[in-house]
Amino acid sequence: MVMFGHFVLLVLIGGAMSAEVQRPRGVPLSKRQFYEEDKPFTCLDGSRTIPFDRVNDDYCDCLDGSDEPGTAACPNGNFHCTNAGFRPGFIPSSRVNDGICDCCDTTDEYNSGVDCQNTCRELGRKEKEELQKIAEIAKEGFMFKKQLIHEAKQGLEDKKSKLEDVQNSKKDLEAKVEALRTVKETAEQPEKEAKEHHLKAWEEQKAIIRTEKDKARMADVFLELDDDDDGFVSFTELQSHSELDPDSDASFTEAEAQGLLGGVDKVDTVVFETVWNNIKEKYVSESTADVPPPGEAAQEETRDTSSDNDSENYPDEDIPEEEEDEDMDEDDDDMDEGDYKPPSTSRTDDKKDDDEEGTMPPYDQETQTLIDSAQKARDEFNEAEKALREVEDQIRNLEKEISFDFGPSSEFAYLYSQCYELTTGEYVYRLCPFNRVSQKPKFGGSETNLGTWGKWAGPEDNIYSLMKYEHGTGCWQGPNRSTTVKLTCGKETVVTSTSEPSRCEYLMEFTSPAICQDPASSDSGHSDHEEL
Repeated sequence: MVMFGHFVLLVLIGGAMSAEVQRPRGVPLSKRQFYEEDKPFTCLDGSRTIPFDRVNDDYCDCLDGSDEPGTAACPNGNFHCTNAGFRPGFIPSSRVNDGICDCCDTTDEYNSGVDCQNTCRELGRKEKEELQKIAEIAKEGFMFKKQLIHEAKQGLEDKKSKLEDVQNSKKDLEAKVEALRTVKETAEQPEKEAKEHHLKAWEEQKAIIRTEKDKARMADVFLELDDDDDGFVSFTELQSHSELDPDSDASFTEAEAQGLLGGVDKVDTVVFETVWNNIKEKYVSESTADVPPPGEAAQEETRDTSSDNDSENYPDEDIPEEEEDEDMDEDDDDMDEGDYKPPSTSRTDDKKDDDEEGTMPPYDQETQTLIDSAQKARDEFNEAEKALREVEDQIRNLEKEISFDFGPSSEFAYLYSQCYELTTGEYVYRLCPFNRVSQKPKFGGSETNLGTWGKWAGPEDNIYSLMKYEHGTGCWQGPNRSTTVKLTCGKETVVTSTSEPSRCEYLMEFTSPAICQDPASSDSGHSDHEEL
């Protein structure tokens, strides 16, 4: 038996009038023409044609289930809910007469005996209220957007004007820098010459001091080597000083000693001066030697070893490990300085020599005046050069902002240099539009980069609905973190939610009036209902 439902289509033409349209149960109005009672029915997939009395007879004849729109006979069929007063829709045919009300107008349970309440009008009322709220938000958001566009346009003009001013000031600064560079270089030349003259005089003075000191040292060494105080230093007296052995082979021969004295047996103070250079680099004054003779050094080492053994016998007096490590480090540092050198040629003595020579005397007034003048020129040049760099940075930033894609009417420009946060149970998320996205533990810890600005990534018809942030901190054995920011219309600018749909890929919901569309040109506030 063919089951028909009776539905009413309200057609509003200048006034209210009604027309009754009959069609099989579960068929949408858009497909009514395929179901004519006085004609055979052809399956909608064209697979076969059957008598019309087999439509909705609770037996599936068509492969696509189109002959049973109002029963549960076909597993792949669809039942159309008219839902007058709300939105029409489809449910799987398997849900027809299953004892559960799926259509708000109860039409899917026409033969199950279940007592269903028609909730379409209440749902329609709630949906209408919700749509009205959304429409009101969109309306207010679009009003804010128009203000943002106006401010962005004014801001763009201001930036262009400022860029022109800054570019002009750059030209003036460049000329100033070059002028001050010339002044600086002019002032530095006499300063350099005066400093070099002062340093040369000081070097000459130090050379005199070193020569005098060397002569005094030579006289002292002569007296020390002259063991018999006869006014001469002989080769035999030299041989008693093994450190003077030229080849240090533990065999200081007569010939080697005479060689140090210029090939003679002995020299007086006058001749000694001519051979002084042969002796002074190797000579160690016994009265000033810091290193004990080998025998004493061995004894000292033995004493140190016994001291260590004593400390083992008395644990309470042990040196703490840290102090021992420090001592070892100090010993290592000493060894790094190289092999032992006689005190007369060590760096310590060199420093002592420099101390005895004194520090370089202060500049005379004329030289100091030149130095002060050159320093003033340098300071003025550096200050001007710094100002020029700052202006160049300004120009780069302004050019970047002016050329940046802030939307069709620059409505997103207000987000530049701003940051917005969302705090969850564990983290604080921070979105800085056109810059970066980050995540930081709420109770302490380092910040993680979730991506830096990449591009607008929405579909072609609405590219500005998505922001893409890429190349964030790498995940352990995974990709670099990235974030997609979905923009929705709102009166406020705020991060509303964040999630991680895939590993290391984050999603943020972000409301902004800049994404709101003009309600007058949008169909979002209208329902395209087939039935009323």
